[in-house]
Amino acid sequence: MPKLSLVIPVFKVQGYLPECLDSVLGQEYTDFEIVAVDDCSPDGSGAILDEYAKRDPRLHVIHLTENVGLGRARNAGLERAQGEYVLFLDSDDSLTDGALTAIAERLEATGNPEVLVYDYARTYWDGRVRPNLRADVLAAESPDVFSLAERPELLDLLQIVWNKAYRRDFITRIGLTFPPGYYEDAPWTFCSMISAERIAVLSRVCVLYRQRREGGNILKTVSRKHFDVFDQYRRVFEFVGRRDELARWHAPLFRKMVDHYLTVLERPGRLPQNARAEFFHRAAADYRAYLPQDFELPAGRRRHKYTMLQRDAYPAMMGALAAARTRQRVQSKTRRVLNRSKRSAMGVFYRSQLRLPLDENLAVFSAYWGRSVSCNPAAIDAELGRLAPHVRRVWAVRPEAVKQVPEGVECVRVGSREYWAAVARAKFLVNNVNFGDSVVKREGQVHVQTHHGTPLKTMGLDQQKYPASTNMSFRKLLQRCDRWDFSLSSNSFSSSVWERVYPCSYTSLETGYPRNDILLRATAEDVREARQELGLSEGTTAFLYTPTHREYQSGFVPRLDLEQLAERLGPEVTVLVRGHYFYGGSARLTELQSSGRIVDVSGHPSVERLYLAADALITDYSSAMFDYANLNRPIVIFADDWDTYSVVRGTYFDVLREGPGAVATTQEELSELLCSGEWRSDRAAEARARFRRRFCDFDDGRASERVVRHVFLGEPLAELPPIVPLDERVPAPPPGPDVAASDPISVL
Repeated sequence: MPKLSLVIPVFKVQGYLPECLDSVLGQEYTDFEIVAVDDCSPDGSGAILDEYAKRDPRLHVIHLTENVGLGRARNAGLERAQGEYVLFLDSDDSLTDGALTAIAERLEATGNPEVLVYDYARTYWDGRVRPNLRADVLAAESPDVFSLAERPELLDLLQIVWNKAYRRDFITRIGLTFPPGYYEDAPWTFCSMISAERIAVLSRVCVLYRQRREGGNILKTVSRKHFDVFDQYRRVFEFVGRRDELARWHAPLFRKMVDHYLTVLERPGRLPQNARAEFFHRAAADYRAYLPQDFELPAGRRRHKYTMLQRDAYPAMMGALAAARTRQRVQSKTRRVLNRSKRSAMGVFYRSQLRLPLDENLAVFSAYWGRSVSCNPAAIDAELGRLAPHVRRVWAVRPEAVKQVPEGVECVRVGSREYWAAVARAKFLVNNVNFGDSVVKREGQVHVQTHHGTPLKTMGLDQQKYPASTNMSFRKLLQRCDRWDFSLSSNSFSSSVWERVYPCSYTSLETGYPRNDILLRATAEDVREARQELGLSEGTTAFLYTPTHREYQSGFVPRLDLEQLAERLGPEVTVLVRGHYFYGGSARLTELQSSGRIVDVSGHPSVERLYLAADALITDYSSAMFDYANLNRPIVIFADDWDTYSVVRGTYFDVLREGPGAVATTQEELSELLCSGEWRSDRAAEARARFRRRFCDFDDGRASERVVRHVFLGEPLAELPPIVPLDERVPAPPPGPDVAASDPISVL
């Protein structure tokens, strides 16, 4: 029997769950078990739990067959727990280093009390950490063990279950379980604290309480769910009423109830406007029903509020709240002036267009800040033309990209009057990056964020840990992301990252990447045509080299001596070089093309056709590896500056150890593995297979169709084509005849 059991209920937290589990499993203290309860989570949370459980036997996973809610999920975990003490941890929170050691030592030092209360701190998306405002209650001098009667101020702490360790036999003795509902912490916490005869405290922050920017907390939602608070306090007073020895707690709990009701009423953004009066009248009824004899009203403003509630004086209460809001409006005058200035900066014309009705059959597409007509937006555009030709399609581009716009599709120059008219009135806005800050998200508009790769390097809020990689304003970044309605994903790994680093209220669409459809649907003839466009003759082996952008380089400087590499590989090999889109042309590449064995394809309009033409991919940290893996062709990692790149930019996994194929860290190593045939060896194929299982979840050739049918045509997700299993997919055939894995490239 372990000393500690940690019960972790899990629901739609795939972006935060690994951090939570790592914080527990990485503790120096080891005498514990985790009981994680997958509450029928619709995202990848269940799979994450199973993967962790394979690696650590201390983690036990329960998969519920239906969603039962937080309280009953905790009950399921509680039934399975075997520890002497039970702790609860929410799956988007985490333990601090050394927390379990400190908890276990305190339990031992205080003679194993029934309840141990420990401290927590709030953490925010921008890196702020705010201590518990009532931490002084835990730090005050007192006996090591006491009852609540000796320290009644503990009731003033936030009433939560996850800042306490409960002796399991104590829980069983008093018959504690979690009720259904949304304020389920209140009955559990109040009833356990007033029942315990031996309580101890630990003045140490053990839990980091994540303040999610969007979602995850009923307190941040406008909903009738807040009416659940009435049922929970009914349960509290029923518990007290059945136990004569607890009668002394009726008045303190009554104060907690009334203060809680007033908080729900007073805080904006909780109750729908048409439900406020009903909530007030129910609160007034509870006030009268549970009012203790000889109750003394509190002093100050609270006394007036208590009196209005007792008299069920709703108009008077609303008048008082309106006066408070007026004071707040006066205080926010400066902020309103600033907002007016921003609206003015958008331009008179744009504001006039925003007042016009939306065009339900207008879709605006853009990619890479208007630099090209490509990537996921281009694939969606083409499929939209096929499935919904009634929708008018417009591309927002820079002048140099106008020639890329497909025939029959309109275009507008970014920043022009036509551009502002289009983004103001379009029903659909599709981009693989964010639209500019001045673009307003109108009610009824649908923004689709397609992204443009699977993240190996850190993205979004995770870049805060690597300040050398960016100077962006993360607050403005999230304001741009707030406009998203849908976020596309090609694998569950990406879904988890996007939801954590862009914490906004969009819906993740695990459709696959539309741009990769061609990799699963292209024919041998398509492959031949792609090679012919590049002048690749029959029998030529083509390596596509796609180095990524580096923050510590201002321009594209090939990290390989391409001329030397071409000479080493011989005349039957061509190296296709594609620089990152951040960089312009390269004079050096132009010089090297004269031999014909090095071809600069940086300006090629379709990287997907380059993938079809290439026999293998050579890359470093580019997201190209994830897309190319769908072809199941060899991938070679050339990472000569891994130590620098991983420190400056940060990465989500070690590409040297977990990459999709053979790895080289010097040019000599690269030349050797290319010339020897190691690049397509069985060992390289095994690494690629592991990589594909991890990152090729959803790309099956029908991503564009799924996006168009769901987003533009409104078809339910359940009616879309199901994802074809990885083992059943047939990617585009490789170039030329089959070549044995052991055949080396001829070496000069």
